[in-house]
Amino acid sequence: MAATSSTPRSRILVLVSVAAVVAAGIGAIVWGVVVSSRSSATNVAPSSALPDDTAMGVVELSAHDLPKVRAYYEDAVGLTVLSETQNEVVLGLDEPLLRVTSGAGGESGSTLAEAGLYHSAILYPDAASLASTLVTLASVAPDSFQGSADHAVSQAFYFLDPEGNGLELYIDRPRSEWRWSDGEVQMGSAQLDPAAFIQEHLGAESVDPDAATMGHVHLKVGDLDEARAFYADALGFAVTSQTDGALFYAAGGYHHHLATNTWQSAGAGTRTNATGLGSLTITIPDDGTVDEIADRLDAAGHDSERSDSGLSVEDPWGNLVRIAIGGAGA
Repeated sequence: MAATSSTPRSRILVLVSVAAVVAAGIGAIVWGVVVSSRSSATNVAPSSALPDDTAMGVVELSAHDLPKVRAYYEDAVGLTVLSETQNEVVLGLDEPLLRVTSGAGGESGSTLAEAGLYHSAILYPDAASLASTLVTLASVAPDSFQGSADHAVSQAFYFLDPEGNGLELYIDRPRSEWRWSDGEVQMGSAQLDPAAFIQEHLGAESVDPDAATMGHVHLKVGDLDEARAFYADALGFAVTSQTDGALFYAAGGYHHHLATNTWQSAGAGTRTNATGLGSLTITIPDDGTVDEIADRLDAAGHDSERSDSGLSVEDPWGNLVRIAIGGAGA
């Protein structure tokens, strides 16, 4: 999703931790989306060709400055280094979430107009664990904060890493509170005060603070019709919401596992920058699902590469999509 309420720089983000106050300047990027409501007696999530337990796995980032990006996700976001080599580090909590590799040249981060990563989105198990992470970020990297929003289905906070890769940290509202109309989930972008969120939830008991997952991935693409044909028709996600310049996709009645937008990248062609998004991973339960995806990709004219663990395929803009059987695709 995207943040529509970005706090002016003059406003101070107050984060309370053990009676200490941390001031954080708020960035100036405003990412806008408001999904319209429609009246309908239908209150059902759309079905997808993918299994209900489809999920997102590891997101790979190709970094211009690997140590700097690694330090941000470890020290500011609070992820743990799970494995590391000279040219690669895998970070996560209970499971791998990000793989950061040393990019082969290229610019530092992506330009706004090119296709690629809009943001990866880490889903926290509860508000207490998210609030704790926000305090750490405000202390270590306050300038990376970009905005926050209540999307009706979730509460989200937005950041940029040192190379301009978008990062969302969020919690879901209970599914019983989600509203579906005409097969679309009703999302919005209401104001969400970071200070109030932290004051309300910091220090509360967390069920499992390390149980964060990769909740969804949001991409910049050049054309929404092409994106729908690839991510919905070929891969098999259901379209769960659509608004001016954006489509949202999911399986299993989730609000969205993937999103694509053309807000800044309309008309973009194949990516040429070596840094930024390296790949995204979609996890599925069994080999039979891989076969079905491969058949749909082949019918749509997309070349894919099979392996024992799943398959890989590039979308129309050169974003590498990995389909992994089980696990997080680490």
